[in-house]
Amino acid sequence: MPHPKRRHSTTRRDKRRTHDKAEMPTVAKCPVTGAVHLYHRAYYVDGDLYYKGQLVMEGAKA
Repeated sequence: MPHPKRRHSTTRRDKRRTHDKAEMPTVAKCPVTGAVHLYHRAYYVDGDLYYKGQLVMEGAKA
């Protein structure tokens, strides 16, 4: 495999890594339940499963 003839500078290395930072996930608030959840994900509220503000599955009532 080829090897670099000269060392890359730290500035050049850091320029390449500018997009490798961690980002906060985008969250949404349900208009029905008021729960905060990730976009395009189902979420539980009081044992019930919701998706896009609609009840998908009821939890087991003890």
